[in-house]
Amino acid sequence: MTDHPAPQESPDAAPAGAPAEHSDDADARAFRELLRGLRVWDVALPSFDPAAAPAAPLPLFRQWLREAAEAGVPEPHTMTLATADAAGAPSVRTLMLHDADERGWHFASHRGSRKGRELAVRPRAALGFYWPAVGRQVRVSGTVTAAGPEESAADLHRRSTGALAAALVGRQSEVLGSVEELARASEAAWERARHEPEAPVPSWTLYVLQPEEVEFFQGDAERRHLRLNYRFESGRWVKELLWP
Repeated sequence: MTDHPAPQESPDAAPAGAPAEHSDDADARAFRELLRGLRVWDVALPSFDPAAAPAAPLPLFRQWLREAAEAGVPEPHTMTLATADAAGAPSVRTLMLHDADERGWHFASHRGSRKGRELAVRPRAALGFYWPAVGRQVRVSGTVTAAGPEESAADLHRRSTGALAAALVGRQSEVLGSVEELARASEAAWERARHEPEAPVPSWTLYVLQPEEVEFFQGDAERRHLRLNYRFESGRWVKELLWP
C-alpha cells in the first residue's frame, strides 16, 4: 500500500484534538488583517521646508489649515482636545476650533461638561489636528483661561442656529434617561433658537488655550517625516527639529 503524505497544516491551524476555533479568534484575525491592509499616504504629499517657517507658530498654523481645506479635507477645523481631572486621569474628545489668534486657540463648551469641570480644576490642555489628505498634523499644548460672559455669549451667537439649539439643550455630560427625552428637549431647543436667536445660555463658556508648545508634523511616504517644534521660552518662540 502506498503511503500518502500527511496534509500540511497552516501556521494558524489548531493542534490535533483542540476545540474548534472560536468565532472571536476569527474576528480578531480579520480585524488585524483589516488594519494591516489600510493604506497610509499613498498620494502625493506637499513639501515642507522647516528653514522657511515663520518665527512664531500662528501664521504657519493658519496656512496649514487653509491648505488642508483647499486639499479637500472635510471639517479641517475639527480637533482633538485632551484634558485631565484633579487626579490626573485624562479624557479626550473631538470638537471645533472657533478661532486662532495672538491670544491662543479658541474653543467652547458648557462649564458643567466634563471638559469644563476638568479645566476648572486643572487649566491645562492639549489640542491635536490631523489632515490626512496632506499628511499633516499639529499638536498644541498650554494653559487655558475662560473668557467672560459677554465674550462667551458673543461667541455662541455668531454660530449657527443648530449650534445655539444644541447649547440650549444643555445638561452636557449628564446621564440621559432615554432617546425620547433627548428628542423632546432638542425639539424645544430648536423652536426657541429659531424664534429667539439671542437666547442666553449662561453656562456656555469660551475657552482660550495660550500655547507654550506647538509642533508641526509633515508626513513623508518614505517615512522621513519632518517635525518642527516651537517652544515659548523667556518671552520668545524657539524653533527646533525633532527626530520622527
